[in-house]
Amino acid sequence: MTTYDRAENSAFTLRLKARAGIALAPVLPTLCALAGALLLFVLFLLVQGKPATEACLLIFQGAFGSAFAWQNTLQRAAPLLLTALCVALPARVGLIVIGGEGALAMGGLFAAVLPSFLPALSPWIMLPAMAVIAMIAGGLWIALCGALRQWRGVNETISSLLLSYIAVALFKHLVEGPLRDPASLNKPSTVPLPDAYLINPLPGLDVHWGLVWGALACVAAWIFLRHSVIGFAMAIAGGNGRTARLVGLPVNRLVVIACAMGGAAAGLA
Repeated sequence: MTTYDRAENSAFTLRLKARAGIALAPVLPTLCALAGALLLFVLFLLVQGKPATEACLLIFQGAFGSAFAWQNTLQRAAPLLLTALCVALPARVGLIVIGGEGALAMGGLFAAVLPSFLPALSPWIMLPAMAVIAMIAGGLWIALCGALRQWRGVNETISSLLLSYIAVALFKHLVEGPLRDPASLNKPSTVPLPDAYLINPLPGLDVHWGLVWGALACVAAWIFLRHSVIGFAMAIAGGNGRTARLVGLPVNRLVVIACAMGGAAAGLA
């Protein structure tokens, strides 16, 4: 092999490493966070004198050890996919919103109550209506955080967290009070929904269609943020709000829109 060939191979190797680094860059923080959390968990078990290896193996088997475990994991992941967008979308404009639980509670409450106030409708009409009202409720709830941030200077992390407590308290008050089903006895709940208004499972599985909707919502959010004009404007506003204002971008509106979209996703969960 000549010196030229060795130089070519070396340059090719460097290009491969650079491309691999670029490909891993977006997922590297997530992988580091997962590894750090697992390390802290193992250290905690070791300090307590517990078998860390056995515990990790049991956790893995409980989540992925059988077909039932896989389906249970996927079913629990479905609402998390949508609620995660309540963090990801506001983060695009530089906000740290941790109040997805409040939007989820408000969306679930409005969706569960809607059939009680409307006449019996076809599931093809009622299910989309429930989804829309849930998204509106969750979107407005988190949009309030963005509005408080932009027009009153209230930190969005604190306001979203406190609004979650308010949402859960309001949820409990209504479910245990005016909206309570008299037949629920010592387990307060709203009037049960008809079976036709429930989300059906995927064919041959115990996982409902919410998993598909959550995955599609995440893909749609990625396309929106990466390949749309508004998504690009949100990135500029999140990177440097002053520069965004200088070039004429409506920063306040973009912040509220991002929060509303994130809240709508969490409400749909």
